[in-house]
Amino acid sequence: PLVWGAQLLGDNISIIGPNAIIIASGVVYWMGVDKFYVYDGRTQTLPCDLRQFVFTDSDTKVNFNQPQQVYCSTNEGFNEVWWFYPSQNSTVNDTYVVYNYVEKIWYYGFLGRTAWLDSGLIPNPVAATYSKNLVNHEIGVNDATLAVSQPIEAYISSAEFDIEDGYKVGFIWRVLPDITFRGSTSSNPSVVMTLKPMQNSGSGYNDPESLGGVNNASIARSAILPIEQFTGQINTRVRGRQMVMEVRS
Repeated sequence: PLVWGAQLLGDNISIIGPNAIIIASGVVYWMGVDKFYVYDGRTQTLPCDLRQFVFTDSDTKVNFNQPQQVYCSTNEGFNEVWWFYPSQNSTVNDTYVVYNYVEKIWYYGFLGRTAWLDSGLIPNPVAATYSKNLVNHEIGVNDATLAVSQPIEAYISSAEFDIEDGYKVGFIWRVLPDITFRGSTSSNPSVVMTLKPMQNSGSGYNDPESLGGVNNASIARSAILPIEQFTGQINTRVRGRQMVMEVRS
């Protein structure tokens, strides 16, 4: 005689705001008050490498006095789920965290968006800004939020890595860059790679930084390496128990 029933899919879960949930490739993702969740047939915690960054760190964590502003969106062209949220010292969205569900990696940045419409019927994602306009994403290389376009400074930084669980000191004396400038609009495209070593785990980066590949340059423990389109090899001297690699436009 029963024509419907109820099945419990999860308990002791949370959601931080009404717009903090999205469906991507048939899977539901959302931000809770202290972790991220995923539903793909069963409710489970989504492993997050940036959990401290989002929920704990003093400057970048969510402003829990403004949870209603958290906005979740997708960027299906790059297999990404985005969450925009106000950081601890902000009353508007100024920070984002991204989960790539194909590569299962996380990354973050600082950008103010209040709403987002993914590509599909339209060629590019469209987002709303605090400048009271709509902007296309994933097109061009400039920030066109304001009346005068500005170049977008972009960088990617690795996590700290070491050799043999940290009981050996790494020494980098040569870099062979494998970078393509395909799609660049500059006549002389270039990036800067920075090697940031640490004397010990958790000790912070060694200063000062020195230029690598420059004759007679004073050699310190860090190096900033300019890489142009046909740079084949850079000689440098960097030593540390742990290191971080950063590439910046």
